[in-house]
Amino acid sequence: MATYRLAERVSEDLLTQLLHNRGLTEEKAIGDFLYPDYNKHRHDPFLLHDMDKAVERVLQAVKDGEKIAVYADYDCDGIPGAVVLNDFFRAIGFDNFIIRIPHRHFDGFGLSESAVEEMHRDGVQLIITIDCGTSDRAASLRAAALKIDLIITDHHEPPSVLPEAVAIVNPRIGDSYPFPHLCGAAVAFKLAEALIERGNFSLKPGQEKWWLDMVGIATVGDMVPLLGENRVLASFGLQVLRKSRRPGLHQLLRKVRTDQRRLTEDDIGFTIGPRINAASRMDTPEDAFLMLSLQDEGEAGARVNHLEKLNNERKGVVASMTKELKRRLSEMVEIPDVLVMGNPEWRPALVGLCANGLSSEYRRPVFLWGRDGQGVIKGSCRSGGGVSVVRLMDKISEHFLEHGGHHASGGFSVKEESVFTLSKSLNQAHQDLGAAALANDEKVIDATLNLADINSSLLGHLRQLAPFGAGNSKPLFSFAGVSPLKVEQFGKTKEHLKLIFETPRGQMEAIAFFATVDQYAVTPEVGQPLQLIAHVEESFFMNRAQTRLRIVDIIENSF
Repeated sequence: MATYRLAERVSEDLLTQLLHNRGLTEEKAIGDFLYPDYNKHRHDPFLLHDMDKAVERVLQAVKDGEKIAVYADYDCDGIPGAVVLNDFFRAIGFDNFIIRIPHRHFDGFGLSESAVEEMHRDGVQLIITIDCGTSDRAASLRAAALKIDLIITDHHEPPSVLPEAVAIVNPRIGDSYPFPHLCGAAVAFKLAEALIERGNFSLKPGQEKWWLDMVGIATVGDMVPLLGENRVLASFGLQVLRKSRRPGLHQLLRKVRTDQRRLTEDDIGFTIGPRINAASRMDTPEDAFLMLSLQDEGEAGARVNHLEKLNNERKGVVASMTKELKRRLSEMVEIPDVLVMGNPEWRPALVGLCANGLSSEYRRPVFLWGRDGQGVIKGSCRSGGGVSVVRLMDKISEHFLEHGGHHASGGFSVKEESVFTLSKSLNQAHQDLGAAALANDEKVIDATLNLADINSSLLGHLRQLAPFGAGNSKPLFSFAGVSPLKVEQFGKTKEHLKLIFETPRGQMEAIAFFATVDQYAVTPEVGQPLQLIAHVEESFFMNRAQTRLRIVDIIENSF
C-alpha cells in the first residue's frame, strides 16, 4: 500500500513550488525546462558513438544502390523509428530498401541469426537496426560471415562485449554524447539528421521536422525520462503530431473521436500507443508501421480498421484471461501472498495487462505466464503494493532463465522444470525476505489544494509543466475533507468509478478507470468527508472540454 508525504512548503507561488519539487531551483534550469528550445537544447548528432562511420556507410550504400534493410523492434519505439528512416529514404528518392520487424510471439526481441539469414536470401547488403542490436552479438557474427554490413542504432545498455558492426550508434556507449536517455526512434532521427547534414540532398530546409511526430510518440510511449533533450523532442513532437498530415493518424483519431489539435501525452499513452502495440501482440507489427507510413487514404484507412479490430480483440482476450484467473481465485480456499498463475495457451505479450488489474484489485504481487511461439515460458509481474517483484525474483534466481525489471513491475522466463513449483518458491521467498521484500512506495504530494483552487491559473501552470511522463510526473495534489455528492460506477460494465463534488464553479467529476469503491483505504460514501489524492487534468473527449480530477487514492484525512 502506498504511503504519502507532503512536499516541503518553500513558496506561496504554486508554480515555484511545483518546480522546486522537481529539483528545479536555478534560474537557467527553470528557463530551459519551461521554454524548451529546439535549436539550443539539442545535441549534435555527430557526438553519438560511431555516427561518422554510420553516415559514411549509409551514404555509400545510397550512392551505389545497395539493398538496405531497416530492422526495427516491434514496439511503440521501434516502429515509429522505422517510419522515420522510411520517410528519410523516400524523401531522398531512394527506394532500394525494405522494412523488417520481428514477430513478438514467434521471433522475440532483437536481431536474430535466422532474421539475418532471411535478409541475406533477400539480397540485403546493409542492415540498419532500430531500438535493438546492442546485445545481439551472435546475429552480428552471422551477418559478418554472410558479408552483410551492420549498423546498429539503439539505446539499450551495452554488454561487456559489443557486437561486430560497422557502427554502433548508441548514446549509452562512450562518454561523447551528453545525454544518454534518448529512445530508439530518437537515435534513428539523429541518424537521419546526420545523413541530411552530410548528404547534400535536395530537401527543403527543416523537412525532417515533420518526422518529429514519430519521435514524440516513441519518446512518450517508451517511457524514457522526459527531461533534457527528451523534453525538447516530446514537446516539439507533440506540436508536430497535432499538425501531422499522416492519413493513418487522421483516420485513427477520427475513429476514436479525439481532436488532433488538442493531442497530449495521454493520447499517446492511451490511444496511439496501445494500437501500435496491439499489432505485435495480436498479429503482425507491420500493420502498425503501414498505418503510420502509408500516404494513400484508402490503404491507410484499411490498416486503421484492422488495428482497431486487433485492439478490440486484445481487449476481449485479456477480459477472457482475467475471467479465467478470477474463476481460479474464487476456487482457492486461501489466496496466497503472491499470486502465481499461468496457461501455456496464453501469449506472454498479454499477461502483463492482466497482471496490472489483478495486482491493483488484490493488492499483492502477481506473476502470470504463458508460452511464446518458440516454446519458452515467459511472463510478467506487477507489485500491487509495497513488495518489490525484483527482490522476490532475485531470491529464487535459480528458477529463471532470465528476469529483470524494477520494484513495481518486471518480466521473466522460467525453466521448464520450475514452472510447477514457481508459486511455492515465490511465496516462500516472500516469507523468508519479510520486511526486506518491501520497496519504498512513498509518494510525494506536491501541494494541498481546495476544490476552489482548480481554476484557469492552475491549469496554465500544468500546461507549462507538461508533457508529463517518466522523470516529470504529473503533479499530485491532496484535497482534504471533501464530501462527494454522488458515488457511482460507469462504463459498459460499470468498471469505472466516478465521484461528483460541488465547487464554487459548479460540479466537478473525479474519476478512476477500472476501479471500484472497495479498493481504497477509505470507501467513498455520499456526504462523508474523505481525503482525495488526485491529479488535475483537462479532457477533450468527444470535443467536450472538461476539467476533472483523476483519482490516485482515497485515504483518511491525515494532512
